[in-house]
Amino acid sequence: MLRAPIALLLLTLGACSPALDWRDAQPTDSGLHVQLPCRPASHARKLPLAGEQVTLTLYACNAADATWAVAWADVADPAHVRPALEELRRSALNNLKTAEPRSTVALAVPGANAHPQMERLLISGRLPDGTQAVAQTAVFARALRVYQATALGPRLTGEHSDTFFASLRLAP
Repeated sequence: MLRAPIALLLLTLGACSPALDWRDAQPTDSGLHVQLPCRPASHARKLPLAGEQVTLTLYACNAADATWAVAWADVADPAHVRPALEELRRSALNNLKTAEPRSTVALAVPGANAHPQMERLLISGRLPDGTQAVAQTAVFARALRVYQATALGPRLTGEHSDTFFASLRLAP
């Protein structure tokens, strides 16, 4: 199951930074442009996604009492894109032991393929250790690459989250 590896990677990224230092980032081989409020680290792990073994790369950092992350993986079969997006969405809910998001907001990521799952979820619940947390998560895709963007912390400000999600774009 996907929730444990992603939750563990997000939780092992280190202590929070006291200030936000927004910077443009283009994670190597991701095709993604994003603004992050801190210096990110990259982690990759093989795991099952939509019935196939993939390498999921996580690019993340901690700032303002939150973890800011983008993850991506390539699926081999076009028929696996939608199930992979659904599984990434489910894993975000499972990470906070939540069955349904508190709300959803339409999401437009320039360069992404149109998918019904392309939305920004607001999730509240508890981390595996019982800590209360909120997350905003988006899943999207282009061709055979699926993405998940997440802001996770005890509380998130709308301004910071909006900056992060509005900055997402895929390279032409």
